[in-house]
Amino acid sequence: MSRAPFPIDPHLTAIAIGYRNLSLIADSVLPRVPVGKAEFKWWKFDLGQGFTVPTTTVGRTSQPNQIEFDAEDETSSTNDYALDAPVPQSDIDNAPANYDPLGRATERVSDIIMLDREVRTSKEVFNAANYPAGNKENLAAADQWDNDASKPIKKIVTALDKMIMRPNVAVLGRSTATALRQNPSVVKAYNGTLGEDGLVPLDFLRGLLELDEIVVGSAFVNIARPGQKPVLVRAWANHAAFIYRNLLADTQGGVTFGFTAQFGSRVSGSIPDPDMGMRGGQRVRVGESVRELIVAQDCGYFFQNAVSA
Repeated sequence: MSRAPFPIDPHLTAIAIGYRNLSLIADSVLPRVPVGKAEFKWWKFDLGQGFTVPTTTVGRTSQPNQIEFDAEDETSSTNDYALDAPVPQSDIDNAPANYDPLGRATERVSDIIMLDREVRTSKEVFNAANYPAGNKENLAAADQWDNDASKPIKKIVTALDKMIMRPNVAVLGRSTATALRQNPSVVKAYNGTLGEDGLVPLDFLRGLLELDEIVVGSAFVNIARPGQKPVLVRAWANHAAFIYRNLLADTQGGVTFGFTAQFGSRVSGSIPDPDMGMRGGQRVRVGESVRELIVAQDCGYFFQNAVSA
């Protein structure tokens, strides 16, 4: 029996789950973690506990000191995100043999659902309020990475080395990544001082900064009101975040900057609509229940306005 108030179609659900927009990075930045219910608990750890050393010497007949690792229970819940796409029956009846109108609608709706998640994720990760006071800086024009006189590598390494958990992932907007790769001081580091013009490979930067991965957000989103001429802007703006990502962390343990709680899997189905045109039609619905969370602010460092807007 279906658990949803609309009939879930296994074929359309498979399309919705399998569809991937390769320009989106949300799943890499805040990985999905399954939860058993829409409302869930996650543990908030005090990082200081792991670095506080009590007296460990023990007398011949005395009892060793005891330590406890406490965690605070935080309660949250997933949100439902879904969209419908109307498919008139006439489109279904007149479709070519190699064209599936319902499947195509599922792909397009899935793309918008994923883009919405991309925007939500960028708003969390590129939000200065989600970082401690000592783990963020708003770069002045002289220090911005598209300024030829700036020294971004020195600034980045200095920031990362002072953190309790050194970040292993860099999250860059497309303009930020391009400016960093073209910065004269970075190009010189790559060329061995032989020149300051060029475009440094991302893999060189990854190794130079001792990171596991550099992810670059390239997606565009339309910010114009419905009916107006489209105004496309990058979902990931002119900032940079360096985060510690633990792919094994979940709601019960493991230190990581953030994750996405997911209840169930992405689903899709079609709902008959007799009021669609003369012959009726089907409304294709795609949705998922997720919640993007920043769970360890100390595990991230944020460069606001890393490049000029």
